[in-house]
Amino acid sequence: MNEAITSPARRQLVYEIISGATGLVLALFMWGHVVLVGSILTGERGFDWLATMLEDYFIAQPTVVAIFTLFLVHAAFAARKIPAQMRERKRLIALAKGLRNSGREHVATRTEYSPFRPHLESMLWVWQVRTGMAMLVLGGFHLILISMDIFTPLYGAHAGIEAITSMARVQAGLWLPYGILLLCVEFHASVGLYRLAIKWGADLWLSRRAMHLIEQVIFWVILVIGGLTLVVLAGWVEPPLAFLIDGAT
Repeated sequence: MNEAITSPARRQLVYEIISGATGLVLALFMWGHVVLVGSILTGERGFDWLATMLEDYFIAQPTVVAIFTLFLVHAAFAARKIPAQMRERKRLIALAKGLRNSGREHVATRTEYSPFRPHLESMLWVWQVRTGMAMLVLGGFHLILISMDIFTPLYGAHAGIEAITSMARVQAGLWLPYGILLLCVEFHASVGLYRLAIKWGADLWLSRRAMHLIEQVIFWVILVIGGLTLVVLAGWVEPPLAFLIDGAT
């Protein structure tokens, strides 16, 4: 009897470790990725120089394969928490509405409003599920596109990432899905690491308030860098750091 109980529990623990570890690596990579893509802020020359260096030293090729693999593994294990049936999704929607409206409903027995407020941890989980579902589609599309850039000359003059090709794509309309992906990734990553830290006992050393503050600082810093990078790729503003490259010539 005990074995029958502990085996599923042990299996779920292994699943949680795999999901958390892959999520941690992907979150750290994404923050680094935003900074690297941010090289476009120095202009096309800076972007192409960095991309060429990563490809010539065979850093980009194994990295994209490893990240694609981790993405699939994380999606498979994290998808256990995503509602698969329509009935479950309706319950998730109802839960989200209930949490959003909590504290706003009129209390029949009193004239004042309910003192209860939406449960922050539950709302974070609901939105993490939502952003995760969006990332399965948009993130998979982006990884396939980048893989084709690195390994084939299908979209450019030669195999490899080029500023001119990347900017042409974004300016042709990919700024919208990339903008949605950026928002989803940064929210999912920052909240995911916050929840991972809580799950493994980090609140024994730091208060949840402090960890929320750290989460929000990381979220906004990376979002601002990523957003500025996106508007430069879209051609809406000139690279603000181009003078660093121009001044070095």
